[in-house]
Amino acid sequence: VLVSLSNARIHGLVLKNETRFVVHLNTFGYFANGTLEVRLKSLYLPQEKKSDYANYAVGFSLSRARVNGVFSYPAENMDRCTLSKTKSDDNLILFIIDTRNLSVHITSFGKLDAILKSDLKKEEKQVRKRREDTDPKPGSDQSPSKSVGGDKVNKKPEEVDEKSKMPVASQVNSLNGMTLALNKKEDYSYNFTFHITMGDLSQGLYSLAFHNCYNMRPGILSPYSISVEIEEKNPAGFLSAAEIPLPRLYICMAAMFLSAAIIWTCALLKDRYSVFKIHWLMAALAYTKALSLVFHSINYHFINTEGHPIEGWAVMYYITHLLKGALLFITLALIGTGFAFVKYILSDKEKKIFMIVIPLQVLANVAYIIIEETEEGASEYTLWREVLFLVDLLCCGAILFPVVWSIRHLQEASNTDGKAAMNLAKLKLFRHYYVMIVCYIYFTRIIAILLKMTVPFQWQWCQEFLIEVSTLVFFVLTGFKFRPASNNPYLQLPQDEEDVEMDEVVTESGALEGISKVKKTSNGRERQREPAL
Repeated sequence: VLVSLSNARIHGLVLKNETRFVVHLNTFGYFANGTLEVRLKSLYLPQEKKSDYANYAVGFSLSRARVNGVFSYPAENMDRCTLSKTKSDDNLILFIIDTRNLSVHITSFGKLDAILKSDLKKEEKQVRKRREDTDPKPGSDQSPSKSVGGDKVNKKPEEVDEKSKMPVASQVNSLNGMTLALNKKEDYSYNFTFHITMGDLSQGLYSLAFHNCYNMRPGILSPYSISVEIEEKNPAGFLSAAEIPLPRLYICMAAMFLSAAIIWTCALLKDRYSVFKIHWLMAALAYTKALSLVFHSINYHFINTEGHPIEGWAVMYYITHLLKGALLFITLALIGTGFAFVKYILSDKEKKIFMIVIPLQVLANVAYIIIEETEEGASEYTLWREVLFLVDLLCCGAILFPVVWSIRHLQEASNTDGKAAMNLAKLKLFRHYYVMIVCYIYFTRIIAILLKMTVPFQWQWCQEFLIEVSTLVFFVLTGFKFRPASNNPYLQLPQDEEDVEMDEVVTESGALEGISKVKKTSNGRERQREPAL
């Protein structure tokens, strides 16, 4: 699972025998002076259909997203190829590959102040050189910049950018109409490179995609192969604009979860005789959550500084993330069934829920790891993302089923058996907990997504903040409701005014779990507790 072609924010994608007409390569949020470098290492097109490809556009598109959220891709027109657009209200740059003339034509729409570095086509260099000779030179001949057709040229064509080791044709404020050089290798593959620096007006959330308009025709599946490397960077590091605050956020939340876990452990040690095994399971969940956040923060720190995660830290994060997910849903389901607080035996139906939830959680975590380690443009990326979304919803729904079954069963039993009334009263007290679970799911699955879709691109980290804060509040409230104390008002049962006779099983503590004494009471409000022998 951990082996992949993905290399964090320095991406490397290799697709062989691909038939998709559009491949979404990546989505990244750029601040001012953020950079994008795309190196098309090889592009193989069917040679027998070379003449057909001349009539259909092939190339890249870089578009600023209309919606800053999980559905951040620009709306695709399925009837028309993006590369064939002649007008657009959005910020859009098209790199159209012309294999016949070995050139890449650039078309731009919207207000852009991006700067392009690339190798211009020979004819383009000659045209710009003639413009340089005819335009008046400002100041002296030693002026480092010259006016070329309204564009500002900062470097000569023969210069080489030392940082990117790439020939620099020009750096211009207007990209529309430029023509780049396309190289052809002996194996009939094509390659070229371009580097873009974003200006103040161009910062935003951008989507990079590869298009093969030939495959848009009905019934046409012409396989092609492509190898591309993408390097995205902001002034502060390799993280996207929305991810820059995440390392600090995760380490702060880890400290808060660790503090809550220590306080919970002290409470367990203080009142040992009222502690059940599930209380220690809740403590293990809190510690695992804190440890997972620590590794997550470290993972993002190295991605930001190095452009890729350190394998050891990434593996530790995935292990703790998997354990945390499994412990979370097991604990929620156990508390929801009233295990240890109401009963000590699970029904067959409840056992089946655990047999379903645990494998689903493993599958969800495997899907999450694959998504993290797979390039966005890979064909299996979308599949695993949908699997993660579906499985996560199934797990959230599954932990609510035992609660509904128990209430329904006890409601039916209480009509014929008066002994079930006490358990029914206890289970009704758990309604607060059920509402807490529903609110937790609602805030972390629905509200968080809506928040990410509505806030500006640089504030999308608020989604993670909402999820972590909601989780912390949920953990704290759950611990408070089910704290191990003999005088816990949440676990005390209000009785009816009328006198009833029932069998009351008095259990002294978790340590004496299963040892009880049957005591007859004539008044439900007078509850006698006698220590078990």
